[in-house]
Amino acid sequence: MTEYRQNKRNYNNLIRKHAAQVYGFFFYLPLFFLFSFLGWLWEAGIYLATDGDFVNRGILSGPWLPIYGCGGILLALLFRRWEYKPVRVFFFSMVLCSLLEYLTSFVLERTWGVRWWDYSGEFLNIRGRICLLASLLFGVGGWLSVCYAVPYLRMLYRKLWKTEKGKRGLQLTCLILLLFFIADAAWAADFPHMGKNVTMEP
Repeated sequence: MTEYRQNKRNYNNLIRKHAAQVYGFFFYLPLFFLFSFLGWLWEAGIYLATDGDFVNRGILSGPWLPIYGCGGILLALLFRRWEYKPVRVFFFSMVLCSLLEYLTSFVLERTWGVRWWDYSGEFLNIRGRICLLASLLFGVGGWLSVCYAVPYLRMLYRKLWKTEKGKRGLQLTCLILLLFFIADAAWAADFPHMGKNVTMEP
């Protein structure tokens, strides 16, 4: 029993040490764009599979949905110490991402008077802003991201950051993406992306 406790203590110390490692701007910014792009692919794929039409979802014109990027960053930061606790990650991802989706829906509707999504016809929805199915999918996505994707991306980041060529390439990529994103966001502030299958009346 004493050996078991010692091994468990050593394991927990290793997890804390791993969680304490610092990753900066040039890790989290590409992570934001990656999750934003994957979210865009996910939603475009849903409409393509169900309606047979390609739909550029979201308030921006580019291939990114910032709500997924923000959610991914929050999960990576807040749940990092739980990378080896998938059940906990699943349920807390459900809660956090559902809250983020609800607040985002509320802010967008108050700002522009339209909705970019509406779950009113779905089972166990709250004012059409969130629903049970979406929350469960957020839980699965959070589990895959925190327990698998983000640890792998950290390893890839460390390899790139060790070389001067990799570091400069990453910095240049971040700068280009950031400039395009800022321009897109500035345009959307006055001319948000709206239309069929994109927005609807509240």
